[in-house]
Amino acid sequence: MIKWHLKKFDELSPIELYSILQLRNEVFVVEQNCVFQDADNKDQPAYHLMGWSAEKLLAYSRIILAGLAYELPSIGRVVTSPAERRNGIGKILMKESIEAVTKLFGPVPIKLGAQLYLKKFYESFGFVQSGDVYREDDIEHIEMVRPGS
Repeated sequence: MIKWHLKKFDELSPIELYSILQLRNEVFVVEQNCVFQDADNKDQPAYHLMGWSAEKLLAYSRIILAGLAYELPSIGRVVTSPAERRNGIGKILMKESIEAVTKLFGPVPIKLGAQLYLKKFYESFGFVQSGDVYREDDIEHIEMVRPGS
């Protein structure tokens, strides 16, 4: 059973913040062999969606306000624990992330920067490609938008 929590940065406990950074580093830095500055000053004004089970962070995404990363609200740093993959948690995370954006900002369009290999995954949630392929941290990405509902 996963318990979902949505918090502002200032509401995160030290353990929650440490778990978020640990999971993001495990996947984005170590697993993807990508050296980049994860602490990008977008965490402080963002909302943080966490999926917990038995005091372990299994899934996470960052909800960013319009005007900070893109002109639209966005979902970023979408990540699931490698130990929990292939059981549908990524789909649940995206559903919860979209619901969080709607709860916070209403039925607005949502933008994200997706790793290209995940294009079909995001399309299954109504996102459509909105820009050309670009390289970020040596990984192919595309911008995608989900129309407001």
